[in-house]
Amino acid sequence: MLPQTWLKSGTYISYRKHQIFTQSSGTGPVLLLLHGFPTSSWDWSLIWDQLATHYRLIAFDFLGFGYSDKPKQFPYSIQEQANISEQVLEHYQVDKYSILAHDYGNSVAQELLARSLESSQMSLQALCFLNGGLFPETHKPLLVQKLLMSPLGVLVGRFLNQQQLERNFQRIFGPNSQPSPTQIQHFWEQIEFNDGVAVAHLLIQYMRERKHHRSRWVGALQQALIPIRLIDGLKDPISGAHLVDRYRELVPNPDVISLTHIGHYPQLEAPEEVIRHVLEFFSGKKA
Repeated sequence: MLPQTWLKSGTYISYRKHQIFTQSSGTGPVLLLLHGFPTSSWDWSLIWDQLATHYRLIAFDFLGFGYSDKPKQFPYSIQEQANISEQVLEHYQVDKYSILAHDYGNSVAQELLARSLESSQMSLQALCFLNGGLFPETHKPLLVQKLLMSPLGVLVGRFLNQQQLERNFQRIFGPNSQPSPTQIQHFWEQIEFNDGVAVAHLLIQYMRERKHHRSRWVGALQQALIPIRLIDGLKDPISGAHLVDRYRELVPNPDVISLTHIGHYPQLEAPEEVIRHVLEFFSGKKA
């Protein structure tokens, strides 16, 4: 599905006077899809239609990402994105749901999991992670991400371009599943939409949040009472095989699917494999 088609088929809801782009289709149990940094809900487009034959899918662009608003004066945080997630679910009148999350979305999912352990009007049923920094001690950010977090971040963001994005994505995708030039162009158009590069240095601060909230977010994984699965591309230099090793160390009864030749974006690099493992998990066969 082309990004333009994705945009036309979606709708907007309001959050604190800002517009959040949302997407929904399908029928059945609700599956909330949470995307990663620096891309958008369009990341799910290759697995969307097949999953929609089994589930009522809900996705949205986090504030600052994709087709959502990108305010330059906003206290971006994982907590706020979790609040937006809950408002999106409320908008779609959801009380029971499961989550499929990737990268940045993993941290939002961990916060939602922590909230579900405390108390929540919405019942989280199951959770499936793709590659992402579940543990700050194993996360290995790219150089550009480190620069964005630095005091020079605002300037670094202004110099980001499509060619740099392509080089960085070539590093994090698997060797046999490299993104096409067209994919890179689509990614960049959505990053650049609404002057998104101007807030990149604000969005990247989630990496500091992971350290600050480590006890809460890792504790939620360890105390979880719901089925959880990790599907991980091992060739990912950011959160690949080393993440899987740490996950097995810290998470009780770990349910892990390793994709040996895949990198950081399993849903784009190996969509059929991801669909198979996601459907198997949420159907309850491995729950």
